[in-house]
Amino acid sequence: MSVLKEIYNFRVVSGRLATAGQPTASELAEVAAAGFEVVVNLGLANAPYALPDEAATVAALGLDYAHVPVSFEAPAPEDLERFCGLMDSLDGRRLFVHCAANKRVSVLVALWQLRAGRWDSRETEDFIASVWLPTPPWQQLINETVESSAARRPSGA
Repeated sequence: MSVLKEIYNFRVVSGRLATAGQPTASELAEVAAAGFEVVVNLGLANAPYALPDEAATVAALGLDYAHVPVSFEAPAPEDLERFCGLMDSLDGRRLFVHCAANKRVSVLVALWQLRAGRWDSRETEDFIASVWLPTPPWQQLINETVESSAARRPSGA
C-alpha cells in the first residue's frame, strides 16, 4: 500500500477500508491493484477537482462504483443515513472511500464506525482530527450523532 499513501490524505481504517482525498486516474489504478473492490465517492461530480468520468474510469479497472454526493457546506443527517446504508450493504468487501480532501469521508466513516459500535466517541474524534478540524455544520452533525449513539447504548456500557 506504499503507493496508495501518495494519494492526498490517505488513511487506512482497517484491512477492508481505506479513505482519501480525490485520487487521479493513475492512483485509482493503484487502488485496483491493491485489491480494493469498490470505490465510493462522496464528492460532487461537477466540482473542479472531480475526474471527468470517474464511474467509467473505475469500471474500466474492474471495480464497482458508488456515488453519494454530499454538500461540503451543508451536510445533512440524511447524507449520513444514505452513506451508512450503502456501507452496510457493502459489508465484507474491500472499500476505498474518497471525496475531495477526505474531510467529508473522515466524518461519515467515523460516524458509521461509531453507530455500528466499532468505535467509541474518542476513536471517532481522533480519526476525524487526523484529517481536519471540522467546520460548524460538520461539527453539528458529529455532535448530534455522538449524542444519539450514546443515548442508544445501555447505561454502564
